[in-house]
Amino acid sequence: MAFVRARGNRLVALITLIDAMSACWFGYCQGVFAGVLVSPDFLRLFPLIENGNISGAVTSSFFLGAFIGAILAFILGDKLGRKKTIILGHVLSTIGTALQASAYGLPQLVIGRTLNGIGIGVTSTMSPVYLSECVKPHLRGRLLVIGASANISSFALANWISYALAFRGGAVQWRLPLAIQLAFPFVIFPIALFVTESPRWLLLVGRGDAAREVIARLNDSAVADDEVTADYNSIKASMDLERSHRVPLMDALRNRDKTQNLRRLILSCGTQFMQQFTGINSLGFYLPTLLHESVGYDLQTSRLLAAVSGTVYLIAAFFSLAVVDRVGRRKLMLYGTLGMAACHLISSLTLKAAQEDPSRAKTFGSVTVAFFVLYHAVFAPTWGGIPWVYAAEINSLGWRTRGAGAATATNWGTGFAVVQFTKVGIDNLQWGFFLIFGILCLTFFPVVYCFYPETARRKLEDMDEMFIRNPSWFVFDKKEMTQPTRPQVLIDAEIARIADSKVTVLEMTLDTVEKQ
Repeated sequence: MAFVRARGNRLVALITLIDAMSACWFGYCQGVFAGVLVSPDFLRLFPLIENGNISGAVTSSFFLGAFIGAILAFILGDKLGRKKTIILGHVLSTIGTALQASAYGLPQLVIGRTLNGIGIGVTSTMSPVYLSECVKPHLRGRLLVIGASANISSFALANWISYALAFRGGAVQWRLPLAIQLAFPFVIFPIALFVTESPRWLLLVGRGDAAREVIARLNDSAVADDEVTADYNSIKASMDLERSHRVPLMDALRNRDKTQNLRRLILSCGTQFMQQFTGINSLGFYLPTLLHESVGYDLQTSRLLAAVSGTVYLIAAFFSLAVVDRVGRRKLMLYGTLGMAACHLISSLTLKAAQEDPSRAKTFGSVTVAFFVLYHAVFAPTWGGIPWVYAAEINSLGWRTRGAGAATATNWGTGFAVVQFTKVGIDNLQWGFFLIFGILCLTFFPVVYCFYPETARRKLEDMDEMFIRNPSWFVFDKKEMTQPTRPQVLIDAEIARIADSKVTVLEMTLDTVEKQ
C-alpha cells in the first residue's frame, strides 16, 4: 500500500522507475538478438537466417513493429492518457516475448518480434513524455537520462548473458535470454497501477481539479498551497496561450502557426534520424557477427568483446547524468558527432588495411575493435540519450504525443532500414560500409549547430515562448536559444503569464527562485 500513499520525491522516484524499467526492456531487446543470431541451435532450427536478406528481415521486424507502436502511441497518447498507453504497450511486449521464446517456426518468431516491437514502440514513445510532464525542470534532464542509462545497462546485461550462455549447448543458449524479458512486467505492472496520471494531460482533457491534486502529490503539498497554485496556473496559462495561437492542422503543417509546431516536430524527428544513422544499431545487432566474419575472431571471443563493448557503453552512459543539464543537449550532440565520425573513419581504414595486408590482420583487427569500443563510449553520453530527452521537451503540450510519436516512429523506421541493409552492406562494401557512417556523422555537425536550440533547464511551458520570440529556423546566432541556462526573458515571460492568470507577481518570483 506504500505505492498508493506515495507523494513528493517517492512518487517521482516511482514514475522514474516506470520510465527506467521501460527503457531497460527496450535496451535488452536491442542487445539480446545479437547473441541469438550466432547461436548454433538457433541456426540449426532456423537455417534460412544465414541468408543475409532473411536475417535482416527477421531482425528488423522488431523495428517495423516498433514503428507501428510509435504511431499507435501518437493516436492513443492523448485519448487514453500517458499511463494507460504505457500499460497497453507492456501487455503487447509480454505477448510478443512469450511467442519468441517458445518459437519453433520462423513465422511465429517474426510475429513475436513484431508484437514485441509494437509494445516497445508504444512505451519508448510515451514513457519519456510521461516522466517529463511530471517532474521539475531542474531534474528533468537527469531523470530522463536515467532512463537512457537504464536502456544501455540492460543492453550490456544482454551481451553478458549471451556470453555466459555461449558455453552451454542446446536451446537454452538462445531461448533463456529471450525469456528473461518476462521479468520486466513483474516489476512494471504493480507500480503502474498506483502512480498518478500526468497533470498536463489531465489539464489537456479538462480535468482541472484532478490535475491540481496530482500537482499537490508531486510537490508533497496541500492542494491549496501557493506553490501548487502557481504551478497549476503556469501550466494552464501556457495551455491557454497555445490554444490562442492554434490554427487549422493544414496551416500548422505549413508552419503558419506562431508556436511553430511543424518546425519543432521536425527537430525532434531529426535527432532520432541522426541517431540511427550514426550506426549504433548496425553495431548493436551485428557486432559479434562482424567480429567473427570480418575481423576474424572466433565466436567465443566475439561474444566476449561485444560484452566488453556493452560494459564500456554502460559506464560511459552514466557520465551523461553529470553533464546533461550542465553542458546542455546542444553541445553534447555537437561533440558527439565529431567523436563518432573519428571512430568510424579510423575503424574503416583499419579494416581496409587488414584486408590488404593479411599478415598484419590481427594488429589492425585489434585497433578496429578498440575504436568500436571507443565509439560506444562517445555515443552513450551524447547521442545515446539526448534524442529521447529532446523529443520529450521540444514539442508543445497539444503536440507532445504527436511529436514524440513522430520522433520515435522516425527512430524505429530508420532503425528498420539500417538493420535491414547492415548485413548486406557489410558483405558487399566491407570496410566502406563504416566509412559511410563516418561521413554522415560529420554532416550532422552543421545541422545541429545551425538549427537546434537548447532545451536544458527550461520549463516545458517555456518552449512556446522560445519559438514565438524566435521565428527564424537558424539559432546559432541567438544566445537565448543556445545557452545551457534558462534565459531571463523566459523567466520574465512566465511571470507575465501568471500575472495574467490572476496569480501575484510575488508568488511567481518566489517560485522561480526556488526552482533555479
